[in-house]
Amino acid sequence: MKAFYGDLRLGILGGGQLGRMLIQQAINYNVTIKVLDPDREAPCRKLCEEFVVGSLSDYETVYNFGKKVDLLTIEIEKVNVDALEQLEKEGVIVYPQPRVIRLIQDKGLQKQFFKENDIPTAEFQIISSPQQLRQSLIPFPYIQKLRRDGYDGKGVYKVVDDSYLENAFTEPSLIERWVDFEKEIAVIVARNENGEVKTFPLVEMEFNPQANLVEFLISPSALSFDIQQEAVDIARKIADSLKIVGLLAVEMFVDKNGQVLVNELAPRPHNSGHQTIESNIVSQFEQHLRAIFNQPLGDTASTTNAVMVNVLGEPGYEGPAIYQGIEKILKCSGVYVHLYGKALTKPFRKMGHVTIVDIDREKAIEKARYVQSTLKVIS
Repeated sequence: MKAFYGDLRLGILGGGQLGRMLIQQAINYNVTIKVLDPDREAPCRKLCEEFVVGSLSDYETVYNFGKKVDLLTIEIEKVNVDALEQLEKEGVIVYPQPRVIRLIQDKGLQKQFFKENDIPTAEFQIISSPQQLRQSLIPFPYIQKLRRDGYDGKGVYKVVDDSYLENAFTEPSLIERWVDFEKEIAVIVARNENGEVKTFPLVEMEFNPQANLVEFLISPSALSFDIQQEAVDIARKIADSLKIVGLLAVEMFVDKNGQVLVNELAPRPHNSGHQTIESNIVSQFEQHLRAIFNQPLGDTASTTNAVMVNVLGEPGYEGPAIYQGIEKILKCSGVYVHLYGKALTKPFRKMGHVTIVDIDREKAIEKARYVQSTLKVIS
């Protein structure tokens, strides 16, 4: 591979906020960045050396873009894997590997992978038709998930009883037993080509009930050592089983009995790791770069308590973004604002995030609640 800090051309499929933060870190390594995204106003457009407007799902577009770089990575899974496989055959390095992206694009294949590798997860059933759904082996209530293209709470439907089947998805899906959970947690794990693996400390998440998006995240977790160790061990096992190169976010539940169950995977930087920019020795974005460049992985230890608040567009507002209350929160110590460069807001759109750090965990949480109630994105 060419020297990552000089003549290597890194391509990123996706120009959203994850790509933007990845570029911000890559600049420190003097990496040449090219980005492909369908939106000409994408957050990455002004930060990279070359920004290409084009479809991530079109074979020719992805293939032609990939031929002009030395190493290709992603910030979104919804990409043309056939093109990535061909590029890989022709010598372009693609991390995470196309086979990993293909598996994670399909939630049914993900679940089967968990089962085959003894990864704890909720009981599930693959569904191919509405008729099969009506003959479900899993009792009510259960969750129906589209096998493909679901994200940020989209493509998920809770089926409480027979009356809910009328509005259920008709496309290929899976259903899984409803988990009565105590906590939603996540572990981000990184693996490089040499097989070195490192995990970030477990984080606890709270979701916006309307949008089903992560709204509030606390790091590090205050759960018991045993639960934290179990979650970390599971994340490491998944990374090793996949032999992934790059970053992998492992989203999990802790149920009422204290059992850790894997929900879903994301093979890229993830919303559950944004706080690492300010609160860990190495950030998730630097760790992803280290992993795909096959460099030694960084120290993931937390340096302080941190709470991350997602900044979402307010319901009822759509148009040019106005950040109401930003001056008030900037008066608080330990508050770090990240705006994603999205000119237009709409309800529940991710417009940025704020990380709050404090050596006192409760003070960090208190300030985060203040940020949550004060900073509003309107138009």
